[in-house]
Amino acid sequence: MPQTNDTRARKPLRLWPGVAVAAVVVLLRFVIPVFAPEAFLYGVIAGIAGGLIIVIWWVLFSRAPWVERVGAIVLMIAAVFVVKPLLHKSIATGLMGRMFYVYAIPPVLGPALAAWALATRRLSDGLRRSTMAATILLACGVWTLFRTDGVMGGVGAQLTWRWTKTAEERLLAQADDVVKPLPDTPAITEVPKEPAAPAPRASGEAAPNPSPSTVTGTKPTTSGSPATERTGPASVDTASTAAAVSNKAAEWPGFRGPGRDGVVHNVRIDTNWSASPPVRLWHRPIGPGWSSFAVDGDLLYTQEQRGEEEMVSCYRVSTGEPVWRHRDPIRFWESNGGAGPRATPTLNKGRVYTFGATGKLNALDARTGAPVWSRNVATDSSTKVPMWGFASSPLIVDDLVVVAASGKLVAYDLATGNLRWIRPTHGGSYSSPHRSNIDGVSQILLLSAGGATSVAPSSGAVLWESLWEGDVTIVQPVVMADGDFLVSTAVSTGGVGTRRIGVAHGTGGWSVQERWTSIWLKPYFNDMVIHKGNAYGFDGSILACIDLEDGKRKWKGGRYGNGQLVLLSEQDLLLVLSEEGELALVKATPDQFTELARFPAIEGKTWNHPAVVGNVLLVRNGEEMAAFRLPVESR
Repeated sequence: MPQTNDTRARKPLRLWPGVAVAAVVVLLRFVIPVFAPEAFLYGVIAGIAGGLIIVIWWVLFSRAPWVERVGAIVLMIAAVFVVKPLLHKSIATGLMGRMFYVYAIPPVLGPALAAWALATRRLSDGLRRSTMAATILLACGVWTLFRTDGVMGGVGAQLTWRWTKTAEERLLAQADDVVKPLPDTPAITEVPKEPAAPAPRASGEAAPNPSPSTVTGTKPTTSGSPATERTGPASVDTASTAAAVSNKAAEWPGFRGPGRDGVVHNVRIDTNWSASPPVRLWHRPIGPGWSSFAVDGDLLYTQEQRGEEEMVSCYRVSTGEPVWRHRDPIRFWESNGGAGPRATPTLNKGRVYTFGATGKLNALDARTGAPVWSRNVATDSSTKVPMWGFASSPLIVDDLVVVAASGKLVAYDLATGNLRWIRPTHGGSYSSPHRSNIDGVSQILLLSAGGATSVAPSSGAVLWESLWEGDVTIVQPVVMADGDFLVSTAVSTGGVGTRRIGVAHGTGGWSVQERWTSIWLKPYFNDMVIHKGNAYGFDGSILACIDLEDGKRKWKGGRYGNGQLVLLSEQDLLLVLSEEGELALVKATPDQFTELARFPAIEGKTWNHPAVVGNVLLVRNGEEMAAFRLPVESR
């Protein structure tokens, strides 16, 4: 009488459904995205769905012995619990804690089970079951060998071997480059005045409703032990008015340029880069961070992370040599974006204002880096550090410096650092405050999860709001000449459309009207520009142009990942910095997508905004930065 465990006495396994699904999963999840990065999200969905289908096939339709069907599921669950504590922190916390489950379990365990069933179908039961356990444990355990250096828009996690050094570790292993301070400053040229009293509300300005938290005379505080590599005094007395300042406006004072709109004026370049390519002036490693640049003369300012210190750094534009570094004993890190500050410094009258990823707001002497005053915005506003860190670039309005603390607008006295007012908006935000003037009324606009809120600079009183249901915002509003705004409505996976909002102020107060919402331009954290009746920006990872009259698409083309761009307005030209650090010139005209040139600039994931001062282009990412001289257009 044949034995029941003899593999010849039972029906053969029904392998083809599981093997076919496994082959499709491997193709869609791991092969096609290599050649078509835009298919990555579809591959992730296919991996999850395919993995679940394989489990259903195995349990219900495989004809395997029930001890193997149930045993495989039990082993999978056990392997996940055993392996999870051994994962690198970046894998364990990646994608808001879901990376291991999304990357490892369905798309890897499922095909591994199908491959095991095919390969061992003729082996004895004992050998089959022991190899099944080994296969499942190996498919899970292999993830303990990896870490992720973050995510990229088109390819997902940047997986690498766990034991390799990060770019930051390689930088820290190098001998420290010596800062070269500027010569001693001349005598004081101007004395800062005492903070002015809050100005009266403008005509027609709404009263606070509800009232913002307004604090007068609150003293600035300092957390940690900041230090600055420089010569000269160690600090500037916050009560003293003896800080030397300049009335000269910086050429590129901070985030996205003079208008905070990504528009470059009075620059015309040669677009024939095959004959006259950009010339690299210098190139150097830098600590991680998504900060861009502020530029004044031959000095540039940016923010970076080096080990356990968050830094504000000053370098020479002409040579890349460091001039000074201000250090705060702070480290911010999260798996998706990595380590370092997210905001960009702001220059104003001889001072540089910076906002760190954990909420440290610094006012520093722009020439020496000496601290003037410092605040902890998270503490002042009772705000928890958001998942991706504070990302607001400081905005200077009159005698105030204003930052956004995850959806709360917080204003400080520019000279003393005293807290002036706090205005909660509607939900979280990674956007920066934006200044505007509508019908003669100065205002500060912030996008947040619940919509757009505009407040009066003097008091934080709400002027008007346009509300919708969404998720945290990252991009900036775009101010149009007629007072309308372009905003991005967003969900957790990115933009779901661009909306034009009409705002007007009359005898009856403020009126707000949605003019249209377009699905043809869906930026995530890539800011857009407007030019001659059209908007240019990223629809996902592809550049697009829409008509400002109705939001209809004019064209879409060019794959630049989650890159950034600036507009050379006099030349109808977009200068695009791709997510992989490549430069491209694209016509800012609505007739069709036309790419004029490409040029490799830097390597690595590049989310930072470029800066253009004259014909000098500054670019950076979380690993390196460089300066290029752009070819000037011949006349």
